[in-house]
Amino acid sequence: MSRFKKLVDIKNWKRSSKTVAIVVLATLALVFLLSAINVSKQDMLDQASDSVKQIIEDEKTSSRKSLTITYNNLGVVSYTSFTTSGANAIRESYVGFAGSIYGADEGAGKFAGQMVNYTYRMLGTGENLLHGVKLTLLLTTLSMAIGAVMSVFLALGKISENKLISRLSSAYIFFFRGTPLLIQMFVIYFSVPGIFGFSWRSLFSAGDPEAVYKGAFIAALIAFSLNAAAYCAEIVRAAIQSIDKGQNEAAKALGMSYGQMMRTIVIPQSIRRMIPPLCNEFVMMIKDVSLVFAISLMDITTISKTIMTSEGNYLVFVPALLIYLVITAILTFIFGKIEKRLSIYE
Repeated sequence: MSRFKKLVDIKNWKRSSKTVAIVVLATLALVFLLSAINVSKQDMLDQASDSVKQIIEDEKTSSRKSLTITYNNLGVVSYTSFTTSGANAIRESYVGFAGSIYGADEGAGKFAGQMVNYTYRMLGTGENLLHGVKLTLLLTTLSMAIGAVMSVFLALGKISENKLISRLSSAYIFFFRGTPLLIQMFVIYFSVPGIFGFSWRSLFSAGDPEAVYKGAFIAALIAFSLNAAAYCAEIVRAAIQSIDKGQNEAAKALGMSYGQMMRTIVIPQSIRRMIPPLCNEFVMMIKDVSLVFAISLMDITTISKTIMTSEGNYLVFVPALLIYLVITAILTFIFGKIEKRLSIYE
């Protein structure tokens, strides 16, 4: 019966994978088609009114610039705006989609244009590597990777028979699980440099224009890694202790040392049991990374808050919300497949 169930599970998994592959390919084909017929930048610029075109021509022979042109291209949809300041300020906006250009100065067109503009800016398109979504994913991935490695040693230390090591590991886990992540980040970013007399930006050359930004990233990475290590350590410890103790006794009977037993028997079996909670911790970390707005790192949340402050439009938080939702949905789906794949043979 158990073997029959395994065969059924394998068959269902293959069918599900085939369906997913078809959906993904169809989506990619649609995206490619929309990208191919998307309106070009020149066509978007040509859509400007005669008054805006006249300003563009006048500025070619003048050093004074009064017209601001914004062009954002998300591949399948693009956005262009022409803005001037002063008593006779001009503002024109257009959205290009599926080979057509639509006005974006009012109604649904305005809403669509704002969503494209804000999404483009939050994704960090055309910016430095550490911007928007890229910063969020990079900081989450590095923090979880470092934290996962540290967690193995912390978990082994907590269950160690050496009382000193066990207490130190337990104290570390208790401290980082028992204090707010935001405060931990503040301590590392503000307090630690004050205590030891250095600044995070001093880790980089004085002429680096992004020294402050990079220093803040290093501080955030340390804070999130230390925090992730504490939470992952409890996951690793629970997985290790869930292995039948009879296997430990059998390993000892065969003359294996504690290290050999952990390395060859216990930890390999524990990995499958660690994966689901570690995946959940990764998803949680993505949302926790939004706290870096407090030290001005330009992630999705910080960029959306900056846009809202400069333009006074609270709609900016809508694409921010959707971006987070899309990221977590994709990762949840991937992690779900990994979990099912690893549990097929159990």
